[in-house]
Amino acid sequence: MEPPIKQLVRVVNTDLNGLKPVHHALSQIKGVGVSFSHLVCHLAKVDMYAKLGSLDEATIKKLDEVIRNPLKHGAPVWMVNRRRDFETNENRHVVTGDIDFVNDNDMKRLKKIKAYRGIRHMLGLPVRGQRTRSNFRKNKGKIHLGVQRKKVTQPAGDKGEKPAGKEKKK
Repeated sequence: MEPPIKQLVRVVNTDLNGLKPVHHALSQIKGVGVSFSHLVCHLAKVDMYAKLGSLDEATIKKLDEVIRNPLKHGAPVWMVNRRRDFETNENRHVVTGDIDFVNDNDMKRLKKIKAYRGIRHMLGLPVRGQRTRSNFRKNKGKIHLGVQRKKVTQPAGDKGEKPAGKEKKK
């Protein structure tokens, strides 16, 4: 008799749905996309279409190791999300909460050295060259664009009357 499928499986400090196929469930981990999850399944020698909850503990541990350190298991360098890290100059793959921490440190460093990208981050403007005239208006306030007509003001005594010259001819 086959062991029952586990509903929740913990991989890289993330609870994953055990009823989904391995490659689909792994893509729910922050920092692991579809291509990377296929690579992890290939490197760990796991059937990517098998249900994650049906795998044994040793296989899940192998998946965890491959995700945490893919270069050690033979992944190409271009598949990792942190090539030539600024502080250590090493290639590594960052997952889960470490992504937020690393990105936050990168932004702080750019702001500290007053790089162009850091200044754009400080001002809340787009960093990668997008236009700002029509997009990103929420960062600039409720300023309306375009030409507005002047409102026609009527003299004080003519409040209910039609202006002269605007009468219809019959």
